[in-house]
Amino acid sequence: MKNNMKFALSIAAACAFAGSVSAQNYPASYPLPTPAQQAIVDKDTSRHFGDAPASAGPLATDLAPSMEPAAIDKALRKVADWQLARSQPHWDRIWTSSVMYVGFLAASRSTGDPKYRNAMAEMSQHFDWQLRSRLPNADDLSIGQVYLDFYQQDKRPSQMALTKAEMDDLLPLATLKPGDARIPWWWCDALFMAPPAWVKMYKITGDRKYLDYVHTNWKRTYDALWDKEEHLYARDASYIGKREPNGKKIFWSRGEGWVMGGLALILDDIPADDPQRPFYVQQLRDMSEKIAGIQGPDGMWHAGLLDPKTYPLPEVSGSSLFVYAMAYGVNRGILDGAKYRPVIARAWAGILKNVYADGRLGNIQQTGAEPAFYRPTSSYNYGVGAFMLAASELKVLAAGGKK
Repeated sequence: MKNNMKFALSIAAACAFAGSVSAQNYPASYPLPTPAQQAIVDKDTSRHFGDAPASAGPLATDLAPSMEPAAIDKALRKVADWQLARSQPHWDRIWTSSVMYVGFLAASRSTGDPKYRNAMAEMSQHFDWQLRSRLPNADDLSIGQVYLDFYQQDKRPSQMALTKAEMDDLLPLATLKPGDARIPWWWCDALFMAPPAWVKMYKITGDRKYLDYVHTNWKRTYDALWDKEEHLYARDASYIGKREPNGKKIFWSRGEGWVMGGLALILDDIPADDPQRPFYVQQLRDMSEKIAGIQGPDGMWHAGLLDPKTYPLPEVSGSSLFVYAMAYGVNRGILDGAKYRPVIARAWAGILKNVYADGRLGNIQQTGAEPAFYRPTSSYNYGVGAFMLAASELKVLAAGGKK
């Protein structure tokens, strides 16, 4: 009863907060992409990742920020249906699509609607359960998460054989690939893309070598990129020492979201008695505390986490990943619900202000490696994947959570 009362207060806070923000959830004046950034937008559009039209019509008026399963389900279905219709003619195996596919699997589990999972089965069969490249980097391995999810349910050898063969060839490599001296996960985004596939393979086979690979290489990335003062990851080594216009260190919203989302994707499958498990639990706690402490007045986070004035628009992909990871942490008892439920509720209310009447999810930064400018209409498939993960985990939280 006590926990329900606290959650009710967080719901009330979210609703009151939602009424205090503008219907648009972005300032009247904001910087448009630079020519170089617009070139990335144009390339992303040509590759069917998404688009950023000058106008996208009215914003949705039929969604409520209340922390009720039915309200969350409605928002999830609205956005997922819009994205599915847009993406189905353009299936791909690139990482942008992989993140969306992981989101669709979560949406299917959350809503109980098989159409999202059926679409993922159709896609997987279309590509004959093959990865995107030989000796795949983390991005190209990411679609393996989808294939292994199907194998865990169906137990058809063809669903995992090719992914396992590639992973077995990666196991002995100490670097990214022959002739490339970089560590396998040299950029922080990789911690979302690759570790979940490796941990799933451990879960499927029971062979510790796949889990040990994660422990070894996550720690190498941590040693290279973790900022012990800020409790955040540099996007890659080239960003260490770089500063925002306000003089603070550069930490990219989506980059930090990738790491936190990756933690949420692997922790359930790391054994409770694994001596390395406390490291990942502490990572989620440390990053969640930092992220909660810099949440904006609108409940959102910005592309440049420590310089929101330079990047005034909210950034939905990073914010969604933060909601996903923090809701996961509360649901598993890793994070304190009394502390984080209000943070999550405010963020969800803010995110919903970026949904358009037709289901488009806006304010998603185009692909890149650092904070950038974009239009409020900017919508890309990986950001929708993050939203679907967030909504699915939030629905569990709204229903009382799980241990």
